[in-house]
Amino acid sequence: MSSLDVSSESAPGSPPVKAGDFNLEAVVVPVSNVDRAKEFYGGLGWRLDADVARGEDFRLVQFTPPGSGCSIQFGTNIASAPAGSAQSLYLSVSDIEAARDELVGRGVDVSEVFHEGTPGARFHQAGRVPGPALEHRTYGTFATFSDPDGNGWLLQEITSRLHGR
Repeated sequence: MSSLDVSSESAPGSPPVKAGDFNLEAVVVPVSNVDRAKEFYGGLGWRLDADVARGEDFRLVQFTPPGSGCSIQFGTNIASAPAGSAQSLYLSVSDIEAARDELVGRGVDVSEVFHEGTPGARFHQAGRVPGPALEHRTYGTFATFSDPDGNGWLLQEITSRLHGR
């Protein structure tokens, strides 16, 4: 195992970075129309962090979902994947019915709540069973929605975290 060479100097007022701390900061979501995507994600109630353009050939837009430590980025000339190819982007929620209702109230086409009848059914249509997991078992209840390009989001209800999480 190799070690990381991390500078012991940090920006003033920021906590020191320790070798082994790897926090997911942002995920790039490939879109075909930046303004349409900006309107969609803004319509979800997500915080707009940045909208930076450098001429006509570069634009970066960043949004952060409420309560999330990770953001999404999309724009012009930042994604190498085809528009709509990001799938199963997880959003954890403590109350899936309330989260679903909020999204539906914002005009989003969200699937009905389901649980897996077969392993991996959260990623495929086959094997999904309508309704929440028995006793709303944590990590076991899902709903899905997509952005206008078809990037797929997966809501997962987490009522209590596994030990160590």
